[in-house]
Amino acid sequence: MLVLLWGEWENWRASRRLVGSATGGSEAVVVLGYRNAGTRANIMNRWRVRAGLRSIDPNADSTRLVLCGGACAGPHTEAALMAHYATATRGYRGELVLEDQSRTTWENIGFAIPYLTNIDRIKIISLPLHAAKGRRYLAQQCPELASRLVRGAEYRFGEWIAAKPLMALHGRWQDARDRHDNRPAR
Repeated sequence: MLVLLWGEWENWRASRRLVGSATGGSEAVVVLGYRNAGTRANIMNRWRVRAGLRSIDPNADSTRLVLCGGACAGPHTEAALMAHYATATRGYRGELVLEDQSRTTWENIGFAIPYLTNIDRIKIISLPLHAAKGRRYLAQQCPELASRLVRGAEYRFGEWIAAKPLMALHGRWQDARDRHDNRPAR
């Protein structure tokens, strides 16, 4: 039980890391892709799209959904597979941008930057520890845009509860490796 609570705590903390209280009418919801070998969005990419869609502020003047990920593990880009899921399955009809060249989280962020420059509020969506890494990468690559980061809705108490301790351990291991190597993980 304590391990599950620790996993919740670590993910909750990560969901609040490097976010502020930027205001304004426009928002971008950046969904980071996950290695996808098939012809349909895998379970992780489907969950990330759902978390991205629930992160949309219904009161925003405009929302741009930015789906990230190239063809890392299969013939189709992660961005295209997530876009099909968002539109055909989840019914999303808003502005949609596909960043389909990236192969790493560092590239997800770097290639998404051109779609964020005229946006008031930016939400980066993935598993909480991975989203925190994405926010850190945005702060490294474009500090001016990082000042526009706000919380998304990727964290929910109890969601993926059995996996959260493993996700927290993996996220901490990657952070330690990145700090030791003094470079962003790619």
